[in-house]
Amino acid sequence: MNRHLCFFLLTCLALPNVCMASPLIIVEDRGGSSALPYYQDLVPEPSDQQATQQNIGVRGTGAFPVRSTQLTPGEVQGRVINAPGLQPMFVLGDDELSRTWLLQRREQLKQMQAVGVVVNVANAERFAEVRRWAADLEMVPAPGDDLAGRLGIRHYPLLITATTIQQ
Repeated sequence: MNRHLCFFLLTCLALPNVCMASPLIIVEDRGGSSALPYYQDLVPEPSDQQATQQNIGVRGTGAFPVRSTQLTPGEVQGRVINAPGLQPMFVLGDDELSRTWLLQRREQLKQMQAVGVVVNVANAERFAEVRRWAADLEMVPAPGDDLAGRLGIRHYPLLITATTIQQ
């Protein structure tokens, strides 16, 4: 593989946003066959269905229900963590405990610029209701099993910051 191709591939891996934001610029062309087939899988063109889903929301209408089998509403034992640079985030579901918790902490979460992850919600209508609880806080529906495994959490609602996990 020539040096230019290696450099291009490493650049794409290191700076994916730059590669996606601008078209491929030919620096040198020594002839031969096109390498385009090798690059198409790196940044595929969105299908019509993906483009439609991007226009209707973060996860699209077909993404519900959102279920997190490892996370349930309940009491959270607070603890110290070390995650420098982590943006504050809160985890909740579509349940009464989460609603009460969010309403009590909404102003604090807003001041922290925390982002919410709704880990258990049945459909788009229920997600819209949970968003109403949050007023103008940013929220996304997403399964939380990976997060649960990485942080060793089993219950929500909770707040995760760079230094703590707390309810």
